[in-house]
Amino acid sequence: MDIRTLIGNTDVLIACSAALSVFSAALLVAWPYIAKDQLSARMAQVNSEREGIRVRERSRLNSQLGTLRLKHEPRKFFASIVEKFNLAKEAESGELVRVLRMAGHRGYGAIVTFLAARMLAPVAMLVLAAFYIFIVLDLQHPLLVKIILVLAAAWLGYFMPLLYLKNRITKRQSAIRKAWPDTLDLLLICIECGMGIESAFRKVSEEIGSQCPELAEEISLTTAELSYLQDRRKAYENLGERTGLDCVKSVVTSLIQSEKYGTPLSQSLRVLAQENRDMRMSEAEKKAASLPPKLTVPMIVFFLPVLFGVILTPAYIQVTSIN
Repeated sequence: MDIRTLIGNTDVLIACSAALSVFSAALLVAWPYIAKDQLSARMAQVNSEREGIRVRERSRLNSQLGTLRLKHEPRKFFASIVEKFNLAKEAESGELVRVLRMAGHRGYGAIVTFLAARMLAPVAMLVLAAFYIFIVLDLQHPLLVKIILVLAAAWLGYFMPLLYLKNRITKRQSAIRKAWPDTLDLLLICIECGMGIESAFRKVSEEIGSQCPELAEEISLTTAELSYLQDRRKAYENLGERTGLDCVKSVVTSLIQSEKYGTPLSQSLRVLAQENRDMRMSEAEKKAASLPPKLTVPMIVFFLPVLFGVILTPAYIQVTSIN
């Protein structure tokens, strides 16, 4: 082959390579302007889906307003008492609202009823105690002692509504604590199946309702707040405040971190579910270990006399028959 032909072919090859390089460089620079932004399209689709979920939840809640009402209007008698004694400032107390929510009572009607009960309970206990002490019992004690007993009953009546609330809170927290590990397992299954957090909460509230209606109610409220509130973090924090349980607050913290930083939620839920299950087992073992000391006094009082009677009665019958 002639050297000139070889040099000409080399020049053509170099020119083609240079042209290809220039075209590739130009295409690389212009690619962001030519290709479509898939990320923006996907984010727009996610926002559209979220708005659709909100609209669907609002329509569902509006359709259930006739059958389900979490807020009840206060009775006129209770409202008149609150207005007459100027208790409106106490009705605006955030601590009172928080305690009532923990007990499962929501809305302005529950606040008015509680404040009216704290005003009426001492009067009712005063009248009942006076009737019982002065008329029914007719105690042969000095008048001052009777008056002190009546006033003590009225003082106890003032704290009776608060004791009722504390009892309701304790029972409610106990029921939620027992069902919480199973709830985490259901939530973990829903999330690992690819469901969104709103859909997972809705499904869990439907499944856990037969076991713990209190927890199902709280999760349903959280689902509604996720649909209505602009700040989703506030909806999670409200769930922790309404329950007042550390196990729930730890899960709320994980949900907030996952919502803010995009951290995986399934692994943290799996660990928290195992921890709550271990805590429930340890509490059961603790109660089982405390049974023997608790049974000591009943056994001494009720079982031992019967046992002694069974053992000694035949001997006593033989001794009396011989004599």
